[in-house]
Amino acid sequence: MTSIPVLDFRRYRSDLSGFADDLGRAWREVGFVAIREHGVSEGLIQGAYDQVRAFFNLPLETRLRYEVAGIGGARGYTRFGVEHAKDSSEVDLKEFWHVGREFPEGSPHAGLYPANVWPNELPAFRPRLMALFRTLELVGNALLRAIARHLELPDGWFEDKVDHSDSILRPIHYPPIQGAPAGVRSGRHEDINLITLLVASGEPGLEVLSREDAWVPVEAERGMIVVNVGDMLQRLTNHVLRSTTHRVVNPPPPFDARSRFSMPFFHHPNGDFLIETLPSCISADNPNRYPEPITAGDFLRQRLVEIGLLGHAS
Repeated sequence: MTSIPVLDFRRYRSDLSGFADDLGRAWREVGFVAIREHGVSEGLIQGAYDQVRAFFNLPLETRLRYEVAGIGGARGYTRFGVEHAKDSSEVDLKEFWHVGREFPEGSPHAGLYPANVWPNELPAFRPRLMALFRTLELVGNALLRAIARHLELPDGWFEDKVDHSDSILRPIHYPPIQGAPAGVRSGRHEDINLITLLVASGEPGLEVLSREDAWVPVEAERGMIVVNVGDMLQRLTNHVLRSTTHRVVNPPPPFDARSRFSMPFFHHPNGDFLIETLPSCISADNPNRYPEPITAGDFLRQRLVEIGLLGHAS
């Protein structure tokens, strides 16, 4: 493995079965794929990043006004040095913000999750980030439709399993590297959710762990969307699809002297979705690793404790 596979999203529209086969092969073998021609406009992406840079350039005392106690960083601001990778004692060198789903007035799901927090100093922050949230969700839903076909499920199998989920858009700020820190920008980890969508910045740092136990830099062109399998989808498919270990390392000069910004979209299933191994992914050669199912909500809470965002499982 020298890099991650690249797929053209135009094929999704012209040959869904062929695209689904290629996506399935990539997620079986590598767990990561880069998508070009995805239709998410550069203006939409740039507008969101402009607001994110503006927020993280605000004074720390201003940023801290938007940190909400008691919700494990579910919405608003999380300060530098809080989150760490599972089973790691070193904190990640980052601060971040969480944007979640907003339900229309009168929705039966209203109040299901904590309310979003918005910085008063930046009136364009909310509309631009919510627009990117909704657009990346549409792309994610399309990819789930394709992988459903690959798994020989009905094309719309995931639709009612993600329609009121606690998916998250996470703007991240990795500050310039100071001295010789003990940790890295994001320690080795696997994502919690179904799939993660990340608009590639073109800057170095993101690496994936190959089957040969070697770290491979992700060399996706700026503007591509890098999509990887999360632990929930790996569990659902009994490891047929791979949730691959990855990290963001501290970059070499001159990149280490400047901030890096990233904005992954973590696509989750509904909290009440029961993650139960798909029968088609169980065989004599691949027996069921997870005979006890778990809801997506319980799975998420367990992981938030493990990475330091929640202090207890209750």
